[in-house]
Amino acid sequence: MRTPAVTAVLFAGLALPFAWARAADWQLEPASSRLEFAATFEKTPAPGVFREFDVKLSLDPTKEDAGRLDVTINVASADMASADINKAIAGAEWFDFARFRQAEFHATEVRRVQPDAFVARGTLTLKGVKQPVEVPFSWSESGSTANMEGKFVVKRAAFGIGTGEWTATTTIGADVTVTFKVRLRKAA
Repeated sequence: MRTPAVTAVLFAGLALPFAWARAADWQLEPASSRLEFAATFEKTPAPGVFREFDVKLSLDPTKEDAGRLDVTINVASADMASADINKAIAGAEWFDFARFRQAEFHATEVRRVQPDAFVARGTLTLKGVKQPVEVPFSWSESGSTANMEGKFVVKRAAFGIGTGEWTATTTIGADVTVTFKVRLRKAA
């Protein structure tokens, strides 16, 4: 009579490795990835890009509670396609590159909200300020590579971006839209 119980335990033990088989750690392919931001100047888009950033993702797309996301950004790599603007955003009123060279986003909660759509809930640290942020993204996987794309909005004032004469939102808008298209490869 113990045979069915023993058989059930054996099958459960054999199934466990297959349950973990879908979970994977992913690393950024920088040459195929882009991290952009867009503020507004007098209601006209003012786009920029962060040229140096890293993404590490642990994800099991078959689970509702799917994983962890860690992003680091070299803030000094911000480029708004103008030498004058790039010099200005390096200053203390904007990104303050001298004191805050890196921004980070860490999410220990990555939840599936649709079959190929997720939300990462975590903390964005920018210019020494930590704020909770939700980052929605789509996911498509093919073999050892995957693409993740998304867009979200942050309030620049919450992070002390644009202080002094730039605090008012009449010239520079309050919202900054962050857009990303990231290509990832399974970690070895």
